[in-house]
Amino acid sequence: MHLRSVELEMPDRATAIDFLKSPWGMTEVGTRGDTTYLRGTAGQHYSVAIIERPARALRSATIVGTRDEIETVYERAGKAGLRRGPWIEEFDEPGHGTGFYVAGLEGEPFRFVAEAEPAPAALSNERANPIRIAHVVFNTPDRAAASRTLTEVFGFKLSDSTRFMDFLRCDDLHHVIAYADSKQPTLNHIAFEMKDTDAVLRGMGRLRDAGCGTVWGPGRHGPGDNVFAYFVGPFGACIEYTAEIMRVDDDYLTGTPDTWQFPNGRNDQWGIFSRDVEALAASGDTFPYAPVAA
Repeated sequence: MHLRSVELEMPDRATAIDFLKSPWGMTEVGTRGDTTYLRGTAGQHYSVAIIERPARALRSATIVGTRDEIETVYERAGKAGLRRGPWIEEFDEPGHGTGFYVAGLEGEPFRFVAEAEPAPAALSNERANPIRIAHVVFNTPDRAAASRTLTEVFGFKLSDSTRFMDFLRCDDLHHVIAYADSKQPTLNHIAFEMKDTDAVLRGMGRLRDAGCGTVWGPGRHGPGDNVFAYFVGPFGACIEYTAEIMRVDDDYLTGTPDTWQFPNGRNDQWGIFSRDVEALAASGDTFPYAPVAA
């Protein structure tokens, strides 16, 4: 399985769509009703869906896999007593497919889909555009319990645990879902994978030219060893350019809080830029979770 897309509800979706196309660098692939789909350069049907609604909410983080994989998670979610939606025979979206919605321990909405159509060809990436969604981070009051749900029910694996975050994977990326300690369960941020560090820096320049500066970065994280630059989009969510994410396998030794310690005053390996704490905190309150209908 792998993380394919995020689906966001918001008013005035045109503003978000325009920003995500330029300067962010995504490609629009179509609109169906009140939903517009955008993709990165990877061979995936889409990476972001923007849904017109009166209020902001995270509709879902979509995990794609084989029919057998998706059915297995469906059965486990039911046995675990999670809030699980009905099986949907066909999603009306690029790639179509079959699957279901399910809420994590604190309502974080996941969707598991077995796509019906072959993946499209990759796009040219000469302009240092985003490749795909790299990971989604959720705020949580109970990180340990939320992470256990993913490992015991969804079949994820814990890659690393720090004093404040857990990092989980379902393929060879170091993490595709992470949980961050917080008082409220909300969307923390969405990360978009870039080709390399140069692409992240070029993307930063493109955003700066458009009047959107970083709220943190550039830097390099500890867990995952990925380069990063964080921004707050005009639609209120924190979004990240990231690159050089560690690829791991079953031999990877799960890190503990003792593994990941930085000198005082540092929050990453490089330690060259400080964070805009207020902007990051405000963005973390912007997108609550859309409820999953059982």
